[in-house]
Amino acid sequence: MASSEPKLVCRGVWKIFGAGGKSLAGPAAARLTSADLRAAGAVGAVRDVNIEVREGEIFVIMGLSGSGKSTLVRCLSRLIEPTSGDILFNGENLLAASEARMIEIRRHQMGMVFQHFALLPHLTVLANVAFPLEIQGVERAAREERARRMIDLVGLAGKENAFPRELSGGQQQRVGIARSLAVEPELWFLDEPFSALDPLIRREMQDEFLRLQSVLKKTIVFITHDFDEAIRLADRIAIMKDGEIVQAGTPEDLVLNPATPYVAEFTRSVARAKVVKVATLMRPLNGTLPPASIRASAPVAEAAPLFSRGAETLAALDGAGAPVGLLDRAAVVDVMMRG
Repeated sequence: MASSEPKLVCRGVWKIFGAGGKSLAGPAAARLTSADLRAAGAVGAVRDVNIEVREGEIFVIMGLSGSGKSTLVRCLSRLIEPTSGDILFNGENLLAASEARMIEIRRHQMGMVFQHFALLPHLTVLANVAFPLEIQGVERAAREERARRMIDLVGLAGKENAFPRELSGGQQQRVGIARSLAVEPELWFLDEPFSALDPLIRREMQDEFLRLQSVLKKTIVFITHDFDEAIRLADRIAIMKDGEIVQAGTPEDLVLNPATPYVAEFTRSVARAKVVKVATLMRPLNGTLPPASIRASAPVAEAAPLFSRGAETLAALDGAGAPVGLLDRAAVVDVMMRG
């Protein structure tokens, strides 16, 4: 469960490419149009972005190619220098931090996984995972012990002495994930980490990612262009278009209450049963509890098979396993009939 406290806050962040970018990003920047930027020979890759990422949540940023999502995530870690705005990490303004301080933060408090695995081909799995700790100056025995724990965590125990060329694509991405986790980051950035994988391996890696998050409870910013992937992984989603965030909210919010025609089109083909939660449909407890149950946080689609066994009502349970409501077959059928 994500905390209500923000771990990362982004206020009025702009990234304008072009010679006159800095002069455009003043107090009047919020009124800039695409035509204004073109007239100045500039491109607004990130435009007046305001988001808060809560501690322990998976915050997904998504959009089509060229929407600005990868540029934004690099601005959040200052791998790309924002043109203007504020980025607060644990209350510290990263845009006011020195380069030495940013290196320290990236080494010890941030983890990053990208679409391309970027493993060092001449190093073993163990050495690849331990590499960030070697850069930190961690003593060899300690860094290898931590690297082995991360390798075991991602399900690659026994592959410590293998080289990247000896691994499948999914295994290589697991090594990349283990390497980013070795520094025990507070904030984890993942930029389309599974998009280069085959569909079956991609699904497997999503399952693995959710398992890891259930254990580690990291604060995560996850980039994708795949809405099915987003609704499967996200606590909240921000949809980007032309460098701007056009709507942010839970997957259920976006599908049921799209703020713009663009968001409506983006979410049009998503089955409601995938995003509507049991908690939305359940009614108050009343009398004897039925024997079958489901998590109140689960999507309605997970409840449907349980009704095929003849049940008319399910008990809805909270995270601790306590009953909090009742889910009726008729409510589930109604949602599924509406697409």
